[in-house]
Amino acid sequence: MRHKYAVQALVLSRTPVGEASELLALLTDEVGLVRARAQGTRSRGAKLAPALVTFAESSMVLVRGKDGWRVAGAVLSESWFSRFGSSDARGRAARVAALALRLVPGEAPDRALLPIILAYFDELAEGAPENRDAAEILAALMVLSVLGLDRGEPESATELFASEKLAQVAQSRAAYVARVNRGIAASGL
Repeated sequence: MRHKYAVQALVLSRTPVGEASELLALLTDEVGLVRARAQGTRSRGAKLAPALVTFAESSMVLVRGKDGWRVAGAVLSESWFSRFGSSDARGRAARVAALALRLVPGEAPDRALLPIILAYFDELAEGAPENRDAAEILAALMVLSVLGLDRGEPESATELFASEKLAQVAQSRAAYVARVNRGIAASGL
């Protein structure tokens, strides 16, 4: 019998596989970044489909099999895609998600990464539109920092997107962008 993992996960990307299945990139609190197969989610009336859309935060049950991870169950907690409201916010969320997909090693559990991404998504959904640029820079920098690719001082996710911090990033934008670029260059990817 295979072990089941109950995790909180954020769907970062979806890739069609076969006729009705998908390969999901999931950022989890327990296992890290996982690529898991979801059977039949592209079929009409699929029960798991609403909990597995892009940028869905869900409680999931994952099973590790001989061919990799599989989604055994999912319950939607938050649909961030619909909360963003604008294509600008969705595009910014997609860029930070793509950075995480590119740099985060698979199945390396890091409990700091998911709260940072979720705090960033909350800022995109609830924050002022004029703060989105600073929030995106700060989110990218914090992803790099968690991965050890930035030497700046770490910050907690709860106060990460405070208006004072976002104003500081906006004021010193060039310096923060340079730090992000150095971190990406240091990754070697």
